[in-house]
Amino acid sequence: MRVFLTGGSGWIGSALVPQLRAAGHEVVGLARSEASAAALAAAGAEPLRGDLADTDALGRAAARADGVIHLAFGQDFSRFQESVQAVAAAIAAWGDALAGTGKPLVLASGTPAIPGRVATERDRSVAAGPAAARDANARAALALKERGVRASIVRLPRSVHGAGERHGFLPRLVTRARASGVSGVVGDGAARWPAVHVQDAARLFRLALEGAPAGAVLHAVGDEGVPMRAIAEVIGRHLDRPVASVPAEDFGFLGRIFGTDQPASSALTRALLGWQPTHPGLLDDLDQGHYFD
Repeated sequence: MRVFLTGGSGWIGSALVPQLRAAGHEVVGLARSEASAAALAAAGAEPLRGDLADTDALGRAAARADGVIHLAFGQDFSRFQESVQAVAAAIAAWGDALAGTGKPLVLASGTPAIPGRVATERDRSVAAGPAAARDANARAALALKERGVRASIVRLPRSVHGAGERHGFLPRLVTRARASGVSGVVGDGAARWPAVHVQDAARLFRLALEGAPAGAVLHAVGDEGVPMRAIAEVIGRHLDRPVASVPAEDFGFLGRIFGTDQPASSALTRALLGWQPTHPGLLDDLDQGHYFD
């Protein structure tokens, strides 16, 4: 299968490209820079220079492919709304290119936080603000089922961990603990995070490409819910910092996220596609020490 991939040189994409290649797929990866193009080529993918703003090029690349996986999303949270709008335009372009073909489109999204219980694949997000806008993109992608596209979404948890992670929530917690002298939690630290190892997440994207039915909502969740205090305790032990409750504002805009209980299940995904996480869970991975190098 010839696969058009965005975000192929990013955190999950760097794990996904080798898995796709090992499964016999040809990969064409969107590259915004020479560095990204070089990384894709080194992994065995064909770089295509461009970005999400060029919707004409995105449509042409999708039309020449047997399937599309979209991972790319801006890391500059101050431009979150702009990133959401770019993805919305890309989804529209891919819908036009793939309409009536039955080809797969797999879109990355996020697991929802459902007050009072564990979120499942059947739940819709109840979030407001920027998160709601991203969820709207996921729904737009799924709606392409009605146009003859085998569209599915893979919802990612709050932590996609593994050796080499540099920009996720765990590195931010480690950096703050170093700087502040305490390994902080919001409130009593009981809020739970779902998590998955990056290699397990990548495998689910491949399985979705190869066999997820149109309209499928999948959860890339290995750990259903790890208490924030347990995460802080591991960080504190490695850095020799006490665990303490700190105001949510100390974490900036992430404080609300860190204090929200948001466990999620992947039981339906495992039953549908036979996906089983095989790599270390969040606490075991964190305890290996590579976040503290």
